[in-house]
Amino acid sequence: MQSRQTNSHSNQRLKDIMTQNIQFTKMHGTGNDYIYINMLEFPLQDPEKLSIRWSTFHTGIGSDGLVLIDKSEIADFSMRIFNADGSEAMMCGNATRCIGKYVYEKGLTDKQIVTLETLSGIKTLNLQVTNEEVTEVTVDMGKPEIGERDLSFQVEGHSFQGTIISMGNPHLVIFVDDVEKIELDKVGPLLEHHSLFPNRTNVEFVQILEEDILRMRVWERGSGITQACGTGACATAIAAIIRGKSSRKVKIIMDGGPLDIEWDETTGNIFMTGEAVIVFEGSIRL
Repeated sequence: MQSRQTNSHSNQRLKDIMTQNIQFTKMHGTGNDYIYINMLEFPLQDPEKLSIRWSTFHTGIGSDGLVLIDKSEIADFSMRIFNADGSEAMMCGNATRCIGKYVYEKGLTDKQIVTLETLSGIKTLNLQVTNEEVTEVTVDMGKPEIGERDLSFQVEGHSFQGTIISMGNPHLVIFVDDVEKIELDKVGPLLEHHSLFPNRTNVEFVQILEEDILRMRVWERGSGITQACGTGACATAIAAIIRGKSSRKVKIIMDGGPLDIEWDETTGNIFMTGEAVIVFEGSIRL
C-alpha cells in the first residue's frame, strides 16, 4: 500500500513540477488558519513573498500565513511559519497541533509522540488518535519567560496595564472587564508597534468569565486580528496564574474556540491541548 502511495506521490510531483503547481493543505486550529506545504515534496523559494500572495483573501487562498513542513536533523520534523505580511514567526501553537495531524494522517510518520523543530526550540506533540484520525493534540510548549508583571502605559489617551510573557515569541496580556468592547482593529496595531516593543509584540485582551475560564481576543504580530493564537493562550494562562486570577489548569475561549492550558508545577512546562482540522486541499500555481 505504501509503495502504491509512493509511486502516486512521485507521479503527482512530476506533473506538478512540470505545470509549476504546488499542492497545499488548508488547516486550522481553533480558527487560526494556515496554508501547509510539505517541503519534502514541494521545495519552495521566496516563502515570504508567497505567504503574502497566498494569504490574501479574494485573490489568494486566504489565511493567517504559510507553514512549511520539512525534515530535521535534531527532531522528527521541522517547521517554518510566515505571517500574512511575510514576516517569519518564531512559534505558533495552533500550527504545531496541525502539523501533528498532518504528518500522521498523511503517512509521514506512524508515531503518536512527535518532535518538531521550531525557531523557539524543539516541541513535543502528543497525538490523540481514534480510528487512525488525530482528534486532539497536546503540545509541550516548554517553559515561559515572565517579564514585567504589571506594566502601565498609555496609547492615544487610553491607559492599560499589561503583563509581558514570552512563549518563544513576545506577548502583552491585558486584563479587561469586557473584551467585546475593545476596538481591537484600532488599538491592536498601536500596541504591536508601541515603542516599548522594538521587535513588535502580540497582544491579548482577556476577560475572566468564571473560575478557570477566560475569554481572550488577540491581535497577532504580523497577521492582525486572528480567530485564535496558541502561544497567546499559553501566555494568557501564565499571566492569569501569576497574578492570582486562575489555577494552573485553565480553559481559554477565543473567537475560534477553546484551548485547555496547564502549567505543570513539577516541570515548569506549559501544555496546550486542542483540536486540529483539515479544511480543504488543492493546488496553486507558482
